[in-house]
Amino acid sequence: MKIDNGFPVPVSTSLDPGDWEAFSGTAHRMLDDILTHVATQAEQPVWRPVPDAARARIRSHLPTEGQDLGEVYQTFKDAVLPYGSGNLHPGFMGWVQGGGTTAGLLGEMLAAGMNANLGGRDHMAIEVERQILRWMRQVFRFPETAGGQFLTGASQANFVALLIARTRALGVAVRQTGLCNAAELTGYGSNETHGCVARGFEMSGLGNQAFRQIATLASGQIDIDALVARIEADIASGCRPFLLVGSAGTVNTGAIDDLGALADVAARYNLHFHVDGALGALAVLDPGLAPLLSGLERADSLAFDFHKWGQVPYDAGYLLVRDEAWQLETFASPAAYLARADSGLAGGDWWPCDTGPDLSRGFRALKTWFTLKTYGLDAIGRSIGHSCALARLLAERVRAEPALSLLAPVALNIVCFGYVGADGAAAAADINRRIVEALHVEGRVAPSLTTIDGQPAIRACLINHRTTAADINALIDHVMAWGERFAEEGGNA
Repeated sequence: MKIDNGFPVPVSTSLDPGDWEAFSGTAHRMLDDILTHVATQAEQPVWRPVPDAARARIRSHLPTEGQDLGEVYQTFKDAVLPYGSGNLHPGFMGWVQGGGTTAGLLGEMLAAGMNANLGGRDHMAIEVERQILRWMRQVFRFPETAGGQFLTGASQANFVALLIARTRALGVAVRQTGLCNAAELTGYGSNETHGCVARGFEMSGLGNQAFRQIATLASGQIDIDALVARIEADIASGCRPFLLVGSAGTVNTGAIDDLGALADVAARYNLHFHVDGALGALAVLDPGLAPLLSGLERADSLAFDFHKWGQVPYDAGYLLVRDEAWQLETFASPAAYLARADSGLAGGDWWPCDTGPDLSRGFRALKTWFTLKTYGLDAIGRSIGHSCALARLLAERVRAEPALSLLAPVALNIVCFGYVGADGAAAAADINRRIVEALHVEGRVAPSLTTIDGQPAIRACLINHRTTAADINALIDHVMAWGERFAEEGGNA
């Protein structure tokens, strides 16, 4: 302890580098390495099994004492970086995960350097997020009254939209009284609606039985007649319908509900019309695909992910709400430590903590701003259109192979198919599962496995901007090779 003017002064415990020049050298090496890693994705396997040695290096003792940054980085470079989830790779086709971009990578780095908390207050990070809101109003043709919110992803955005719909139905008093007046409150969506919606009903206290899952047509779209019949039956039995969820791209097959028809139903029964657009909402950026989303502009709220087709690095989910007043009624809460001022840092006329559940919020808007500004919406739209063109190419390749069968209509960028054998007969029940597992280990392409009408299916989701026709051809070639091998093994068993 030092003494200054007779007062004890604590010794500095700053965590800044003691040698900024040396730190800068290590930091530049880290940036160079990660850029090389991204640039050489096509030369690497999509996925590598994680060796025990790598896990052991991470499972270290509690780090009570510090370690040299270069040594920490070397552990990351050796034991973490080579064993990622694979979604940067052009051969990644398994799940709806964007490939990221270098501009977004740098935006994330700069956001970390600013370390801004976007809960509120008057600073330019807030203005950047507001600019994203202005752009999204234009993109989705929402009114000037619309509010927006960055969240972790569409799962959280769908949940927040449900809470907003609940408040609209029951009034602001629900925040004090809880669900005592919520008896028989019911919501609706198709049986292909993402599972996070039913889970949202659970988390909201309504229970997943309050979410009516309506049958779908052969196209994968919700059956409008069945929906209306269920709403009418619920009303007749004393239920109170309050929410209708449409899908702009189901996760299983990419089907887009008839959003215009759903908007009509919502208007007829005074329902909050929410659209889960996690997969497909950004398809509006491609002129050829935009008509498929007609009616989206009539939604009361829309959830989507910049980190999917927008190619923003994780995470960057978004909720767009037709009237920001609904958000304020659901979330705004006075607190002494959040007192506002007419000027100074505590000023500002928009605090995101008033319009969503988070007080501590990272600067997700910056990597999104960098991505949209650097590439432009037209280029992102062309990338989205290219993904769908690749899906059509894959479907054509599947149809051309007697040993393969297309198992669902191709609405956007998802192709579900199966290996059925050279004679077209049904293959062994687990052959498609074995094919997918073999492809993952092999490391050239990585689709996922799903179930279509009770039948195991290989599911290829084309979303990475780096994917090319060569990757589609590789998928077909490798599926055929493994399918023939496994079919032969089964025949010889």
